Amino acid sequence: MNKVRPSAFEAVADIPDGASLAVGGFGLSGVPETLVRALHAQGAGRLEIISNNCGVDGRGLGVLLAAGRIARVTGSYVGENREFARQYLSGELEVELVPQGTLAERLRAGGAGIPAFYTPAGVGTAVAQGGLPWRYAPDGSVTVASPPKETREFAGRPHVLEHGITTDFALVRAWRGDRHGNLRFRQAAANFNPLAAMAGRVTIAEVEELVEPGELDPNDIHVPGIYVQRVTVLTAEEAADKQIEKRTVRS
Repeated sequence: MNKVRPSAFEAVADIPDGASLAVGGFGLSGVPETLVRALHAQGAGRLEIISNNCGVDGRGLGVLLAAGRIARVTGSYVGENREFARQYLSGELEVELVPQGTLAERLRAGGAGIPAFYTPAGVGTAVAQGGLPWRYAPDGSVTVASPPKETREFAGRPHVLEHGITTDFALVRAWRGDRHGNLRFRQAAANFNPLAAMAGRVTIAEVEELVEPGELDPNDIHVPGIYVQRVTVLTAEEAADKQIEKRTVRS
């Protein structure tokens, strides 16, 4: 059972127009940059992206966004991408904003086969009551707004119903992986990557280091190979290309 593909381009070759993708990363940490660039070269469009954020101008998912390949984004943070704001406010992009913890749990639930769950996050706000602008018209009016969600009391406290997320594909970046698809993430890259990997029906992982089956201690595996269908190995240059979104140093 060898899940390794010769290149990132071959790994994403069958992703069609209109596909939904869960993409790992937080800011620029743990972003599957090589797979994103391969998808950009492949040419698929009208993509539905589920990710914590949509990259920055010129990096991460920002590359696909700038090329007009993304039709819809479900995420929780959008503050570092000017092109994202422009497309959203001009009506070119549909955006569903989700509380960060809720987004994480929706991905995990989808991967675990849980169709929906109740959470107190968002009760009493537009998250539960509806009306959040999903899509604007060019004149600034709202053409698509979020619907109200079911609420229910548990132990005297109101909760809102949220649905698990599954996607056609998932793109993730791991520190180490083996030919069976078992993955281990390192430090901040263990952010949304394990959750995205669980949610994808076809999960594609780029790994910095490929090891043979059995070399990873079972206790150290973050995502078992049952969730991963394809693995591609980064070059030394690709593995070292780790951008820092905001560098802060002492004066």
